[in-house]
Amino acid sequence: MTLDIITAPSLQPLRHGFFSRIGGASSGVFAGLNCGFGSSDQSEIVAINRARVAAQMGVAPGHLAGVHQVHSADVIPMDAPLGPTPQADGLVTATPGVALSVLTADCQPILFADHDAGVIGACHAGWQGALGGVIENTVAAMVRLGAQASRIAAVIGPTISQRAYEVGPEFRDRFLSVDDASARFFVQGKGDRLQFDLPAYGLHRLRRAGVGQADWTRHCTYSDPVRFFSYRRSVHAKDPDYGRLIAAITL
Repeated sequence: MTLDIITAPSLQPLRHGFFSRIGGASSGVFAGLNCGFGSSDQSEIVAINRARVAAQMGVAPGHLAGVHQVHSADVIPMDAPLGPTPQADGLVTATPGVALSVLTADCQPILFADHDAGVIGACHAGWQGALGGVIENTVAAMVRLGAQASRIAAVIGPTISQRAYEVGPEFRDRFLSVDDASARFFVQGKGDRLQFDLPAYGLHRLRRAGVGQADWTRHCTYSDPVRFFSYRRSVHAKDPDYGRLIAAITL
């Protein structure tokens, strides 16, 4: 089956994509393109799915670089295919032939490019990573490789939208303890519940980091089960596990 890939004009002509779940070899709750070895899906099937992504990116499977994501603010440079997978949530490179990738299932996948400098980046920005600074750290790591923040285009891919992201008051308090202005990313829900706008917060952090262009593809992972995996939807459905979406970019 043909893969379903969302691309962004600001990242073209670089080969990149936010891959939906359509077109993979997995079945059951993972049906489609599950690219997460951390799931309980069969590792052989996940490898097949990742090989399909690598082929689409024009690299060998071993050159589809990723990290062991831990909701941190850590970002690493990637000059060659990995051996043991390090813990981090962002990757940057100026090396052609290496595809940077991140996995998500409601969190924000963000792809970055400074076309003039030939520097790219990718980060996994859930609420913890975004609050902790993974977005700014990705931009800073790109600058160390020769990029200029004002030339960087950054695109947030499919992520959970505000209407689907219900949180408690203690969640908002964590953001307000860092920046009172974060109150604008919350609206009142039912009772004491609040609705958090994760992609708007991501765009705010990107712009605060000085990137030249910041966009969101405006796809909600929770609201479209045909195209996207969603951790929160799987919890509400009491599924035993969930698939992981992949986003990737290469020079």
